[in-house]
Amino acid sequence: RFRAMPTFGSSTIWRFATNASEMKKLAARDFEDLLQCSIPAFEGLLPEPYNTIIMTLLYRTAEWHAFTKLQLHTESTLQHLEKLTTELRQLMQNFRDTTQSAFGTFKLLKETGAQKRRQRSGKGKEKTTTGIPGRKPKNLNLFIYKWHALRDYICAIHLFGGTDGFSTQVVSNL
Repeated sequence: RFRAMPTFGSSTIWRFATNASEMKKLAARDFEDLLQCSIPAFEGLLPEPYNTIIMTLLYRTAEWHAFTKLQLHTESTLQHLEKLTTELRQLMQNFRDTTQSAFGTFKLLKETGAQKRRQRSGKGKEKTTTGIPGRKPKNLNLFIYKWHALRDYICAIHLFGGTDGFSTQVVSNL
């Protein structure tokens, strides 16, 4: 579905690769293009109520992204961004809880293969449980830093201004 999306402008939205899920070495613009085209690409793929949950989550994620990219913020935009961040967290928790009980999600075959190779070489975690061989269940983990740090965007914008005005890139030549 992503491949069928038309391009927009000369450098706004580029043509997607044959399989968007297998894209490698993504630039920031690639992630942005995927987010901007995700609503029409995902629309109607799942039955209700899952379709509505996905559409709402994608819309709010795109809205949150747009607000974080504003070059000029006011108190009202920052208040809205704070509400959006709280809503996004709640939507993600609802998505996790709803889909976890409805869909069986598993590690990709290449993830399982890489884990087995690490274990054979002695670099991976020791296997503590015995289970049936093959694909292992994998659920959405919201207890990772990137989800925890969403609220920090608002504080950073208060302190430093819009996210286009600063960078974490190391300066090499002065």
